Amino acid sequence: MTVAGQRTPIDSTPPTPPLHRRLRGGRRLRDGRTLYWWLEAAFVGAFYFVYSTIRNLNDAGKELAFEHAKQIISLQLDLGIYHEQTIQAWALHLRPLIIGANYFYGSLHFIVTGGVMIYLYSRWTDDYPRWRNTLAIATAIALVGFAFYPLMPPRLLPSSYHFVDTLAKDPAFWSFNSGAMNKISNQYAAMPSVHCAWALWCACALIPRLKHVWARVIAGIYPVLTVTAIVVTANHYVLDAVAGFAVFGVGYVLARVCTRAGRGPRVATASPPSTPIAPAPT
Repeated sequence: MTVAGQRTPIDSTPPTPPLHRRLRGGRRLRDGRTLYWWLEAAFVGAFYFVYSTIRNLNDAGKELAFEHAKQIISLQLDLGIYHEQTIQAWALHLRPLIIGANYFYGSLHFIVTGGVMIYLYSRWTDDYPRWRNTLAIATAIALVGFAFYPLMPPRLLPSSYHFVDTLAKDPAFWSFNSGAMNKISNQYAAMPSVHCAWALWCACALIPRLKHVWARVIAGIYPVLTVTAIVVTANHYVLDAVAGFAVFGVGYVLARVCTRAGRGPRVATASPPSTPIAPAPT
C-alpha cells in the first residue's frame, strides 16, 4: 500500500555492467574497444613461444647454409659492401667494445623492445594495436626467410674467412656454443636479421612520441648501434640488416591496412543511467 503523493521507484536494482567493464586492468580505446594488459602479455608470450618453436624446428643442412653464405658474400662483393671481416678485425683490438657489443646483442634485443611495447600501451594506447601488429607481422615474415633461406652467419664460416665468434670468446650472457643453446637454437636463422627489424620498429615507434631531442637522438641511433653489434659479433652480414629493415617496412604497411582497433572517431563514454522513478498512483 502506498501513501498518496509519494513516488515509488520502478526497479531499485542497478543493471549488471557488461563483461568488459567488470574485468580489471583494461584501457579504453577511442573507438570504444578495450585492451587488457594481461591479455596483451599473454598474447606476446604465446606468440614468441610459437615463433621460437617454429624458428628452431627448421633443421637446415650445413652445406646449404654455407652455399647461401657464399651467395651473400658474392653479392656484397659485387655491391662493394663486404666489409664485415675488416670491421671485426679492427674491433677485436678494442676488447671493451667487443664485450659491450656482446651484451648489447644478447640483451637489448628483448629489453628495449619490451620497454617500448609497455610505453606504447601505457602512454599511447590508441596507437599500440597498430605497432603491436607491425611487430607481429614482421616477425612472422622473418620465419619465412629462416625456412626458405637458411644462412650460415659469419661466425660459423670456416677459419679461412677469419671471423671470430665473440660470444664464445669474450664475456656475454650466453653463447651459441653452450650445450643447451646449441641444441635448441637454429643457428642458421640469420636472414633476415630480427634484431634489426625490431630495432627499427623501436626507433620509428618512439621518435614521433618523445618530447626531448636527446631522447629522439638515442632512439634514432639505436638501429645503427644494432647493425654495428651484429657485424662486430659476426652474427650477421650487412644484407641481413637490410632484409630486416625491409621486413619491418612490409609489416608496417600491412599493419596499417588490417588494424582497426584504436582508429576512427572517439566514442564518448556514456554515463550510467539514473534509476527511473515513476509517480505513485493517486
